[in-house]
Amino acid sequence: MRHRTRRRSAGRYARLRPGSHPGRSILLVLTPPRPGISPWHPAALLATWFGSGLLPKAPGTWGSLAALPFAWGLGLVGGWPLLLASSLACFVVGWWAVAIYVRRTGADDPSEVVIDEVAGQWLVLAAAPPEPLFYVAGFALFRFLDITKPWPAGWADRHVHGGIGVMLDDMLAAVYGAALVALIALWGALP
Repeated sequence: MRHRTRRRSAGRYARLRPGSHPGRSILLVLTPPRPGISPWHPAALLATWFGSGLLPKAPGTWGSLAALPFAWGLGLVGGWPLLLASSLACFVVGWWAVAIYVRRTGADDPSEVVIDEVAGQWLVLAAAPPEPLFYVAGFALFRFLDITKPWPAGWADRHVHGGIGVMLDDMLAAVYGAALVALIALWGALP
């Protein structure tokens, strides 16, 4: 007895990946991790800020965005002193994690490493009042300064290598961002 095989219709689900249905799921395609280190290695998890740096297009922006909810929580619990201390602790832990990540992957400043954005974003937000508008301004200022890299951040980006080099340029840019956010808060430029 021959079994008849049913042909699937080429309806609206034909172009979707298996198992996905419109309106039920969102498919995010992560950048494949670099060879040399497991994505589950503690240094890789921290360096990519729990995978946020593996999101496609503008990983630094994703890393900064992923830092915001943590910053809000830290700010509510302990205010600017806890945010400042957390930024410095993140810098030290990031230095360790990035040094391992860079050594194992052989990449000098991998784009998926975003713990430097997290530490820098927290430093900027330590100077901001705990209000959503200031957090948006701090986010935008930090991203602008991280991309443009004013001196000495640009110098550090070009001349300091390894884990400390990856972390240092963002922290130097964050110092400018923190100063600007503090000035905006003092002048009352935002409502």
